[in-house]
Amino acid sequence: MDERLLHETKIHGTVEFPFAVYLGRVPEYITAFPRHWHEEAELIYVTAGRLNVSVWAQNYLLEPGDIVIVLPHAIHAIEQAQSEKAEYYNIMFNFSLLGEDRLAEKYLKPFLTHEKNVNCMEPAGSELNLKLKPLLESLIEHRNDSYSTHEYLVKSNLLMVMHLLNQHCVETGEKDLALHMTYDRLKPALDWVQLSYAMDTPVQYVADLCGFSTSYFMKLFKDLMGTGFTAYLNNYRLELAAYQLAVEDLNVIEVALNCGFHNHSYFTRAFVKKYGMTPVKYRKSCQHR
Repeated sequence: MDERLLHETKIHGTVEFPFAVYLGRVPEYITAFPRHWHEEAELIYVTAGRLNVSVWAQNYLLEPGDIVIVLPHAIHAIEQAQSEKAEYYNIMFNFSLLGEDRLAEKYLKPFLTHEKNVNCMEPAGSELNLKLKPLLESLIEHRNDSYSTHEYLVKSNLLMVMHLLNQHCVETGEKDLALHMTYDRLKPALDWVQLSYAMDTPVQYVADLCGFSTSYFMKLFKDLMGTGFTAYLNNYRLELAAYQLAVEDLNVIEVALNCGFHNHSYFTRAFVKKYGMTPVKYRKSCQHR
């Protein structure tokens, strides 16, 4: 279930070579990856259909050929665009793969400290998109042998990616920097959801983790995340429940309890409201995909 984490702690690739390429399809058991963050940089490249991606507070509708650049620590999400299907690749790598020397200090660290930023969305045909596209396609083509015979190719492509991002970077404005810092203060709440989503815990406790009063936390969370904390938590639980119904051999009551729903009737009503069918019918529909 690592792909569902809010603060992803799984290693993408290996410890020695932290690089991985994933093929994603939406919907495939689930319709969204809730807002989360991780230590790696991520490049999202859409190959078919349309897809919604949000980075920080900005939403993007992606079409085939579009690229989204997600810098390390950026809060982002992937969601189905209405009822449309989409296929895309996630290319993920840790900056440590590219070195930890003077050049890394000069060219990579500013992206980690928010001193430098990039335009997250690069539509098909843009100048940067055209330069990135052959690099991404090479990384995708060699994803299965990237740890055996093509390590230098992968690393050289990633170095070129970061060279291009440095060439097209922008300084982070005071407003954006303040926004990023505020988001950073909400990350303990996101981590709590990841670790303790099945627990019934007062909102005050989560607000305390972030260093806010309950009222300010609830207002700030809704302003930045686009939904209230309770609604966000319930949606996360429902996404997990949908995933478990699709891939786990558990009965519906067990799934509900695993995901923090202790009232079966409420779970069914909430599930029907989100997915348009009961949990049992949802499971059957996944079996025919």
